[in-house]
Amino acid sequence: MAKKKKSAVKVLLINLLILSIAGVVTYYISNYFNKPRFVRYNGFDIDLPVSYNIHGIDVSHHQSSIDWEDVKAMKDKNVKIGFAFIKATEGNNTTDNKFRVNWMQAKTAKIPRGAYHFFNSSRSGEAQAQNFINTVALQQGDAESYSIWQAICAISRSAFQEIYSLLDITLLERGESFYNPMLPAIIADLEQQNLITISDGAKCVYLDGFTNRDNDPLPLIVQKSDGGYNYATTDLAALKQRVELEHAAWVIYVTDAGQAQHFSMVFAAGLKAGFYDASKVRIDHVPFGLVLRADGKKFKTREGETEKLIDLLQSAISKAAEILQQRNNPEFTPEDITYMAKTLGLNAIKYADLANNRVSDYMFNLDRMLQFEGNTAAFLGYAYVRIQSIKRKINLDPTQLVLTEQIKLQMPEEIDLGLQVLQFPSVIANFSKELLPNRITDYLYTLAEKFHTFFHNCRVE
Repeated sequence: MAKKKKSAVKVLLINLLILSIAGVVTYYISNYFNKPRFVRYNGFDIDLPVSYNIHGIDVSHHQSSIDWEDVKAMKDKNVKIGFAFIKATEGNNTTDNKFRVNWMQAKTAKIPRGAYHFFNSSRSGEAQAQNFINTVALQQGDAESYSIWQAICAISRSAFQEIYSLLDITLLERGESFYNPMLPAIIADLEQQNLITISDGAKCVYLDGFTNRDNDPLPLIVQKSDGGYNYATTDLAALKQRVELEHAAWVIYVTDAGQAQHFSMVFAAGLKAGFYDASKVRIDHVPFGLVLRADGKKFKTREGETEKLIDLLQSAISKAAEILQQRNNPEFTPEDITYMAKTLGLNAIKYADLANNRVSDYMFNLDRMLQFEGNTAAFLGYAYVRIQSIKRKINLDPTQLVLTEQIKLQMPEEIDLGLQVLQFPSVIANFSKELLPNRITDYLYTLAEKFHTFFHNCRVE
């Protein structure tokens, strides 16, 4: 009896343990699918319940009312893009500038890569399938998709323009969508030339010399089985347009090194299709390596887990201002500090990016970039300031001086500097072949070094 009683107790304990585990699992599963998630932006809490469809049951239909002005004031671009998707959907054009957010829309809305983290931390197979559908719809001119896309572009363009203005960059905007109307004609052209092969429903171009790891022919997919187009299609359309309509004689593609094979195949396909004549048009792919954080890890820009470019630029300007203020130059006014900090900070980043071999990874280090010693923008800037002081001292126009005076180089430092100056044409010629900006920065650094030596040892009166 004692043995049976002990066995019954053991069974009871096991059952209780199983029930407890089942209860805990059930609790956490229930909480995972049902509990709200909260994100705080601009002083107000936004309720973000997970929106799933489980066995045909919609878990959440929560709605909120959001003011569009509050959305526009948000600093997180991905958040703004996500809201733009919801706002652009039918029924959200309200007169009081508020719009409803149905969080079930977060499940079916066409949320771009990068913004999905805001709405949902999970990328289900269903969501990925929906992304494919949305992309095809946009390419085929779906009105709702186009409206949403325009809202995204407006927000992105505003954010990008802030950076372009700061860096003094002027662009002729030719985004991927610019070539969308040309894509059907590209497919038709390739088909007319019998360059298309159907593989698993997709339209592909096979090119000599391109194979996968198993040594099987590697296809360049120009139209997927669902009717959607790939980057290859757009790049072929862009190549054809640039050569035939813009009469480009030299096209340079600047992307990360991971796209090298893609562009090699695009160029080969374009050549085979007669989109350009290699004897008349030069096509170059200029790959670049990764920019690494101070800890040696790469910036994960798509996941939104890293510093934004605009923040890095502003940090460079702020740090440059600190350096200038520490010099305690009484001649510097606050306006001077502001102007010089912007010039020094931005040029430090530009120069550091150019000074590294473009195919190699490099570490982003503001302290090193802003140093006045070594191969930096500040070191070259210091040489430039000294040159300007010489020009002010002689009070003559150098361009006229070389026409009326004979240049005599006598001191070793003068000869050394003069020989370095004479190398400039060959440096530019070599750069045009290799397309390596660090060849120019290396030359300029050596030139600045030789000038500083000349400045110290040869008195200018």
